[in-house]
Amino acid sequence: MRLRHALTLCVGLILFATSPGLAKNDALTVERYIEPVKAITDIVTAPRHTNVNLTNLSPDRTQFLIVDTGGLPALADFARPHYNLGGVQIDPIANRARTMTTSGSVAMSLFNWRERRSTDVKIPSGATFTGATWSTSGKQIAFIANFENASYVYVADTATGNSRRLSSSPLLATSVNSIEWTSDDKWIVAVLVPENRGVAPTPNPVPTEPLVRVTQSGNKTLRTFPSLLSGPKEAEMLEFYLTGQLAMIEVATGNVKKIGAPAMFRSVNAAPDGSVFRVTILEKPFSYIVPVSSFGSVQALWDPSGKEVHVISRTPLREGAGGGGGGAGAGRGGQQQEESRRSLSWRPDGNGMSFLQMEPAAGRGSGEQGEQAPRKDRVMQWLPPYDESSAKVVYESENRINSVDYSADCKWLFITETASGQEHVYAVHLDNPETQYTISRRRTEEFYENPGSLMSMRGPLGVPCVRISSDGRSVYLSGIRYSRDPVNEAPRPFVDSVNIRSGEKRRMFESSEDAYETVSSVLDDDFNQIIIQRQSRYAIPNCFLRNSNGNEIPLTQNIDYAPDVTYAQRFRTQVTRADGFKFWVNVTLPKDWTPGNKLPALFWFYPREFTDQRAYDNGNRTFNKNSFPSVGTRSVSMLVLLGYAVVEPDCPIVGPTGRMNDRYIPDLRSNLYTVITALDREGMIDIDRLAIGGHSYGAFSAVNAMVHTPFFKAGIAGDGAYNRLLTPAGFQSESRMLWDARETYLEMSPFLYLERITGAVLLYHGMDDQNVGTFPINSERLYHALEVMGKPASLYMYPYEDHSPATKESNLDLWARWIAWLDKYLKGEGN
Repeated sequence: MRLRHALTLCVGLILFATSPGLAKNDALTVERYIEPVKAITDIVTAPRHTNVNLTNLSPDRTQFLIVDTGGLPALADFARPHYNLGGVQIDPIANRARTMTTSGSVAMSLFNWRERRSTDVKIPSGATFTGATWSTSGKQIAFIANFENASYVYVADTATGNSRRLSSSPLLATSVNSIEWTSDDKWIVAVLVPENRGVAPTPNPVPTEPLVRVTQSGNKTLRTFPSLLSGPKEAEMLEFYLTGQLAMIEVATGNVKKIGAPAMFRSVNAAPDGSVFRVTILEKPFSYIVPVSSFGSVQALWDPSGKEVHVISRTPLREGAGGGGGGAGAGRGGQQQEESRRSLSWRPDGNGMSFLQMEPAAGRGSGEQGEQAPRKDRVMQWLPPYDESSAKVVYESENRINSVDYSADCKWLFITETASGQEHVYAVHLDNPETQYTISRRRTEEFYENPGSLMSMRGPLGVPCVRISSDGRSVYLSGIRYSRDPVNEAPRPFVDSVNIRSGEKRRMFESSEDAYETVSSVLDDDFNQIIIQRQSRYAIPNCFLRNSNGNEIPLTQNIDYAPDVTYAQRFRTQVTRADGFKFWVNVTLPKDWTPGNKLPALFWFYPREFTDQRAYDNGNRTFNKNSFPSVGTRSVSMLVLLGYAVVEPDCPIVGPTGRMNDRYIPDLRSNLYTVITALDREGMIDIDRLAIGGHSYGAFSAVNAMVHTPFFKAGIAGDGAYNRLLTPAGFQSESRMLWDARETYLEMSPFLYLERITGAVLLYHGMDDQNVGTFPINSERLYHALEVMGKPASLYMYPYEDHSPATKESNLDLWARWIAWLDKYLKGEGN
């Protein structure tokens, strides 16, 4: 839990600004938030959030919904009191998820693509919003208005942009933080704060019990989860803040119709007509050793009175092997038997539900020698009253069915099966289910000849269905054609029309060779008008209206806010280790760099594990040379503006499955040595002025590099874990426990070898880091050890930040510290 209030503690603390009179060395020690040089500040704070991609098309295909997030959030929003209960972050004042408080959007508009006209949607004063969603007809938009003390459902008219509060009943948006329309546009389904809910429990000012933990027998696979429930009081608080009232709100009147009794809803999915509700409800007992995502739950169908008409499945509390919420094995423990319903969803025609299920074992006879005959797989339709006798067989196959999709009227089924190493997508018409019409067929291991996937669309009732041409004869496959030589030939997205009955294909769209183009939206059933997004190495993504004749009209004018970084010199080169392993390195240099001018360089990396060269090479098949080099708030490529080379090497750690990390240190050394010697030979980097950095696992690896190699004068390490003894049950892709791979754990723990560190290391960490294994104490103890040994180091702890800096103040401060650190130890400035 721990209600977070504004903290005054800012260890070693926060950021240097290019303020008048502030020396660079002061930028490392000043205890207030600061900003970097103007060139960096301008890019970090640039209004890139106003750039748009036209993807959220109205159901009537006339206009696009465009949302403005408002850019970097303010620290003040993050400083609002909140609870962290077993991994569920809650704003207790407003009864919603904390992210709705910290990351709400500020503006919304509707863009009519035919008339090239925009209409602003009125957002209530004093509120941000989340969860904007079209009504089924497209004539209205519902959204959640987030005020300081509560969240409410608002509805806007798409013709005028005017909006109104639908009901005075506030939402309970702590777990279910979205709303749904019924298909007739008359009702909105939501979870509300229960009436007469009582006084919220609060932490005891004086503890009433010690923290008590007693192990249970048996081995458990448990990662080191943050913010687990600490005791009975937090369990009581979790139940209080997750317990909501399911309801339907009438759009015309604002009247509220309650659905059943309050419960701890984790998800709600209404039938298109609002006649039944698929709900997932958290169940007790709770746990102190796994997060809420691993707690038990029941998935059931409720009728409009709240009566439970059918229990679909029960998922028990997962505390043992696979107990997880983000760790190894997360998501296990539910019904996985062949008899269970799979791929359960509402049918696009509104007639009940669809699911997959194996034929009952009793339904097949015995084969030779008494063996059970193979069982068929089935597509099922489940109708009211949703009991065991109301499901009927729609289609059967001798093969295991991966998935089923439908036409809008559900007369066509599109089945995907995999058998004998081949994926087969075929169509079946229910008038003649014995006949299969092949849409595509491919070998599952074949990467370069992928025919694409079926395109879907929003159906008339708001349920996704397969996109079919207006004459009902063709479907569309969307895919990407990759080259075996991606360095010289970029990927090319495409769309093919496939005649359902004949299989005849016709190419409807293909990206050009010198740009990367994708279909953002389809404006009619026959692909006569589409919206494409185009980008290239030097052109920021923008959207264009294209007709069937190939004529285009630009629709967006997105701005590149970092042109000097865009036009930096970029090189992608392959290098070879001494053991013959080949891998890739990306280098970014200032746009005015000349060959032979060796620059101080920052290496920024994130090692990954592979079993062999082929596994590594497979991950590089999707390289896109036509991708625009987008610059975000923490893109290290910005350092080229200050005269640095930025080196981003792959760092493959290679070994047998389950034992790759036995080679972690040797491969780390070899990778870095190979890159440094190659780039030195090319005259790009000054080997006497190198720094290395990374975030999370990259931070852990950066400190390892400084401990186990002599190459780096400085380092930057953020939100990392540096002592693997503190993650004894596995980390990253390492599945062995400490006691099964003791020497590997020890060797990979840079904390144990800090006396060998060769450079000055800057550490930063979010004080509210919720990532598995990277508790803030990792950086605090590492800094303490470096302080004890007299090693050059600094530590910047950022209040309210999670596993990556999010607020404007923290990001600017971090850049200021980074730059001052690199300038001091690579350029000798500020000493």
